[in-house]
Amino acid sequence: MASKENRRITDVGTLKALGHPLRIQLYRALLVAGAATASQLGEQVDEAPSLVSYHLRKLAEHGLIEEAEPRSGDGRERWWQPASDGVSVRGVDFRDAPEKEAAHLAFTRIYHDQRSDLYRRYLDERGTWPAEWNDAAADVEGTLRLTAVQLGELKDELLAVVRKYDEKGRTDEAAGATEGRENVALHLYGFPFRV
Repeated sequence: MASKENRRITDVGTLKALGHPLRIQLYRALLVAGAATASQLGEQVDEAPSLVSYHLRKLAEHGLIEEAEPRSGDGRERWWQPASDGVSVRGVDFRDAPEKEAAHLAFTRIYHDQRSDLYRRYLDERGTWPAEWNDAAADVEGTLRLTAVQLGELKDELLAVVRKYDEKGRTDEAAGATEGRENVALHLYGFPFRV
């Protein structure tokens, strides 16, 4: 993997390349797997390997993914991996023109729809998970009275905690502690609203 940090997307071309629903799924699947082939990813997203290959090449054109070292002896297989630990997309980078803001909004809606779908799938499958996982799962909502500065501070503190646990999980897994370990999605939203 080229970078161990999140890549901040600031150009509309890259945002649009990632903003396709299938590409977001493929990118997310590669983040989880570390590396995979178009055939493997096609099975996960229920699409033909040829279509998956096309979308992987589009992601690679924008530097979001890159070719990985082959993981098997089959030289015909093309392996892919994320080019960084993830991406960061901030609205502030797309507010200087209406078409940029529209592209950011479209991307954000698709991304959040997929997050919601992932959580709904967990809810539908909750009965198949052991009690310890259901007890540990979180569904929390808080209504706070904050300033914009305080919300920013809260976001930074929560992200620091997330990074701490991400690093701990990666370190433990690299050391061989894989027993009982699962992929965990953590979605955090903090936004103003009026009633």
